[in-house]
Amino acid sequence: MNASTPQEIARMLLQIKAIKLNPANPFTWASGWHSPIYCDNRKTLSYPSARKQIYESFASLITAQYPEVEVLAGVATGAIAHGVLVAEAMGKPFIYVRSAPKDHGLSNQVEGEVSPGAKVVVVEDLVSTGGSSLNAVSALRTAGCDVLGMMAIFTYGFPTAVDNFSKAGVSLTTLSNYETLIEVAKEQQYVTEEELETLREWRKNPSVWGK
Repeated sequence: MNASTPQEIARMLLQIKAIKLNPANPFTWASGWHSPIYCDNRKTLSYPSARKQIYESFASLITAQYPEVEVLAGVATGAIAHGVLVAEAMGKPFIYVRSAPKDHGLSNQVEGEVSPGAKVVVVEDLVSTGGSSLNAVSALRTAGCDVLGMMAIFTYGFPTAVDNFSKAGVSLTTLSNYETLIEVAKEQQYVTEEELETLREWRKNPSVWGK
C-alpha cells in the first residue's frame, strides 16, 4: 500500500464533490461562519475506490510514521468508518471517541477495549479549528492512552488550529490540505482566477468573511 499525494487526494475529493467550492453563493457552517467551501468527507464512503484510496493512504503513512502503534481510534462520528477501515487494513484493534460521555449506561466517552498505556493513533476526517479533534485526544489521554499523533483526510490549515495542536503537543498529518486544494481546483478549472482570489481571501480571516 502506498500513500496518495496531497494533489491526488484533493483531485479525488473535488471529483466526487466531497468538497464543494461556491465562492458566489457561500455556505453557512454550523459555527455561523460564511464560507466559499464546504467539505463533507463522509461522501467518500459511497465511492469504493475513493474510500480505498483514503484508508490505504492512512495505513501507509501510519505504518511509516508510527510503527509502534497498537490501536487505531476514530473520532465520532465522521471518522468512525474511516478508522475501522484503516484498522482492518493494518490488522489493529479499533476504538472510537464520542464528543462527550454518554448520559446513561456506563457513561463512556471512549468506546471499545483499550488498556492504559496503549499506543494510539487517532483518525479524523476533517480539521477546522481543531477543537473537537483535540477533545478526542484529551479523552484518550484521560483514559490512560499514549496518543502518538493524529491523521486526518483534510485540513483548512487555520492558524488557530496549528496553534491549538502545538499547545496540546499533538502531531497532525493530513492526506491533503487547503492550499493544495485550491491549486488543484485552479489547474482543473473548477474555479476562475477571480474565484481563486476569493478563496484565498476567505482563508485569511474566515470568522468575519462575508459578514
